[in-house]
Amino acid sequence: MLSYVIRRLFAVAMMLLVVTLTTFAIFFVLPKWAGSDPALLFVGKQSDPAAIEGIRQKLGLADPVMVQFWHFVQGLFAGREYANGPDVTQCPAPCFGYSFRTEQAVWPQLTEAIPVTLSLAAGACLLWLVGGVSTGVVSALRRGSLWDRAAMTIALAGVSLPIYFTGLLSLAIFSYQLDWVSGEFKSLSDDPAQWFQSLILPWITLAFLYAAMYARLTRATMLEIMGEDYIRTARAKGLREPVVIRRHAMRSTWTPILTLLGLDLGALLGGAILTETTYNLPGLGRLAVDAISQKDLPVILGVTLIAALFIVLASLVVDLLYAVIDPRVRLG
Repeated sequence: MLSYVIRRLFAVAMMLLVVTLTTFAIFFVLPKWAGSDPALLFVGKQSDPAAIEGIRQKLGLADPVMVQFWHFVQGLFAGREYANGPDVTQCPAPCFGYSFRTEQAVWPQLTEAIPVTLSLAAGACLLWLVGGVSTGVVSALRRGSLWDRAAMTIALAGVSLPIYFTGLLSLAIFSYQLDWVSGEFKSLSDDPAQWFQSLILPWITLAFLYAAMYARLTRATMLEIMGEDYIRTARAKGLREPVVIRRHAMRSTWTPILTLLGLDLGALLGGAILTETTYNLPGLGRLAVDAISQKDLPVILGVTLIAALFIVLASLVVDLLYAVIDPRVRLG
């Protein structure tokens, strides 16, 4: 087990290095090949050549690509200095660079947005797991019943309807007309009641989409598992049906659910773009959208790396949970 964890951690580190190099090349090398100078994005096209050259020297944009990449990676762990003669700017670790538009360090912007995205993803994940898996199990056990047909019809609607439709519809009904939910986002430590009120609609909207997918997946998996030989053997031993479902059927059902959960949760932690934009939540998704519209390359790079980190860590946790959920899985 320990050797497996060490190997997986090494693989995670290598994956993050590859993602960092690839992302850095996309944002800082490809624009040069396309004839666009990142220094112009920082100072503006109307600036004089001396100012542009000063920014190019300060940000290290005139250095070879691999030197720029090394300075960027070094800044993540040890911080770095942006210097152009007497003009020196300190960027403490982890240094993701400075925003082209706000001229502020990227990392503080990320730390302000991450708790919002974490709150959104955690609450929605809890709702869709409880609702989706429970609905799928009941539908599988009552196959062909009115409950099964109604649940799968609603699940099909949940998968088909996009977030920006269900989100705007819920805002129109529950916020603008009924005035049940209103107010801007507040952190949990500042105002727990306002925090909950501002997130309840985004939680439900996001969970509705994912619960529908998990309900369909759980139902299909349960229907396949309930016909397996070991299920019939458990019943032949005289075990009660709830015990058969809980101890035997659900163990195998959780394996594909965990696989999908790791990918979905990792992607959400990297920014729920549509949900955060629809509900005006200042999370990673909206930060990325604003940065893209403003061509703020360092912020886009920072959000991309944080998203990649969440995805690979979620995959690592899922791999470790396989052995806990299903004893037949052995980690070599």
